Amino acid sequence: MTTVFQQAAKFPFRSSVSLHTSMKKLALLLTLAAPALAAEPALTIYNQGFAVVRDTLPIDLKAGVSNVTFSGATAKLEPDSVILRDVAGKAAIQILEQAYRNDPVSEPMLLSFFEGKEVSFVRHETNKPDQTIPGKVIRSGYVPGGAPVQPIIEVDGKLQFSLPGQPIFPSLGDDNILKPTLSWKLNAAAAAKINAEVAYVTQGFSWEASYNLVAPEKGDLVDFVGWITMKNDSGTGFKDAKIKLMAGDVNKVQPHQPHPQMMVRATMAMDAAPAPVVTEKAFDEFHLYTLARPATLRDKETKQVEFVRATGVRAERIYVYDGAAIGGWHVGMNIGGNPHYGVESNKKVSVYREFKNTEANKLGIPLPKGRVRFYSQDEDRQLEFVGENTIDHTPKNELVRLYIGNSFDLVGERKRTDFKTNEGNRIFDETFEIKVRNRKKEPVEIRVVEHLFRWSNWTITDKSQDYEKTNAQTIEFRVPLKPDEEKIVTYKIRYTW
Repeated sequence: MTTVFQQAAKFPFRSSVSLHTSMKKLALLLTLAAPALAAEPALTIYNQGFAVVRDTLPIDLKAGVSNVTFSGATAKLEPDSVILRDVAGKAAIQILEQAYRNDPVSEPMLLSFFEGKEVSFVRHETNKPDQTIPGKVIRSGYVPGGAPVQPIIEVDGKLQFSLPGQPIFPSLGDDNILKPTLSWKLNAAAAAKINAEVAYVTQGFSWEASYNLVAPEKGDLVDFVGWITMKNDSGTGFKDAKIKLMAGDVNKVQPHQPHPQMMVRATMAMDAAPAPVVTEKAFDEFHLYTLARPATLRDKETKQVEFVRATGVRAERIYVYDGAAIGGWHVGMNIGGNPHYGVESNKKVSVYREFKNTEANKLGIPLPKGRVRFYSQDEDRQLEFVGENTIDHTPKNELVRLYIGNSFDLVGERKRTDFKTNEGNRIFDETFEIKVRNRKKEPVEIRVVEHLFRWSNWTITDKSQDYEKTNAQTIEFRVPLKPDEEKIVTYKIRYTW
């Protein structure tokens, strides 16, 4: 089920690295190492909205100082995260200077260079020859880092809030760029041709997992399909990139911490298919997974890849009646002797789906957090959406229970039938009656949940049937119901202090 990952190289932090960037620097350094440099770019995308990019830069060094540029960087690169290195170790490189420019030439930007000056505009009109018109740029409309505003152009002594045609600009020399660009001044002792690696942290990437569970009209066995959705909003496209994904919650570094720490919970694996699309491997405290084939991820593109598929997964349907509409009450409030606490109720019976993330249940893989959608097939095998929820990072062998809605045909009623206090002996006695009804055509079991929040010391002194204590202040009655049957659950509780 897994593929072999290269062991991460160890790089010490430089003292000049600021604490607020050291977290992502560590993430970068953990994923930089590789024994051989591939021609394709490589991405490691984190689900916190950033990525590590590794790309190849052929360099023809000369003895002494060489100027090198790289125009494949993203528009959201973090400049102080950039690392340039010769992986093969053929040349000793000293970086004298590094610069990053992210002001690519555009028409509004060039217009801003000519504010207060005249430029030529070519006007195109249907069935007429093109006409060249001089115009003075009063306001270009270009706002660096902000939303553009209307330009103002003066033509024949009159102002207009639009361009009179296509602007034609004179040459501005070589000091302009068409894409975000990194540049270096490198000092080498001897001439050499190398394939250097450029690696950096960038914003503008994200990924998330989503799951579709398809069930028959009746029964608990479902088809389980998981998808990865990747988004690129970095300003740069990547063709045939080797893509890895890393899930988890990366801790923010606190100023007093001498060494950053990353705490990440489990992410996912892939289905044990003969030719898996995604392979998974535990990496340090992480779970990395890799797309089996290079993928092209264009700028502004959203791409999906299936990463897990299983059939015959048992996802039991569970009905829960939690009748106490507690509202604003919570533990810690003065609810001990308050006669109004616990008398509100609702009639809704909640529907949950529950499945075990185990190999015996056709899964047994780390599942990353994401949205889970449930579908059911009707008698014509058409799919209908029946609810959704989200899961957090879930390791294998854990139980997943998801609320998906309320049942139409199951009804509950809850009322308190008695309440007595004995302050002298420090005793509260309380009695409840819960009715549950099944209006379905098939039998069901409803779990009646009761919260015993009035005090920490309690005893059930009378009951209509057995119950299960699920935690220190919660009990649960299991009530089987035939079609169109009603049952009544009663219990009496005594609180002491």
